[in-house]
Amino acid sequence: MDFLTLAKKRCTTRGFMEKEILSKDLEQILSAGRVAPTACNRQPQRIIVVRRRENMVKVEKAYRTFGAPCALIVCRDRRGELIRPYDKKCSGDLDIGIVCDHMMLAARELEIGSVMIGLFDPAVMTKEFILPEYLEPTALLFLGYPSKGFLDSERHAEERRPLCETVWYEAYAE
Repeated sequence: MDFLTLAKKRCTTRGFMEKEILSKDLEQILSAGRVAPTACNRQPQRIIVVRRRENMVKVEKAYRTFGAPCALIVCRDRRGELIRPYDKKCSGDLDIGIVCDHMMLAARELEIGSVMIGLFDPAVMTKEFILPEYLEPTALLFLGYPSKGFLDSERHAEERRPLCETVWYEAYAE
């Protein structure tokens, strides 16, 4: 399918079946994250794949999992970060967002649902998974087969602002 069609089909899934994701499909999703562009190709992502029930319980201490059979703890390696010199903004969070977006789109192409979570307690992830201090848990990505199917891909006509409200050419004006 063409990219815009795939992008429209991607939606947040907050309810999953117990069905396991095939290893070959998970590998394809992870490979999509691997090829995602990052600032100066620093590739700060460090991804912990969680599939065993006892480890999903650890993830649930930081945020609910919606019954997902698989969680990706997407961490940012703070060693060697690219820092913008003008205002000291770090590119790491942007990079992690791009990596997660690639993985969510790859999942959707495989008929696998996803939800990316940023509102979790990173200290819990650090403690439960014994992460070194230079790894910052940045996003949780839950993957699985939706228990209630996918949302209508045409929902964007009503749920999204028109381009004229979010895009300006040459200069910003209210």
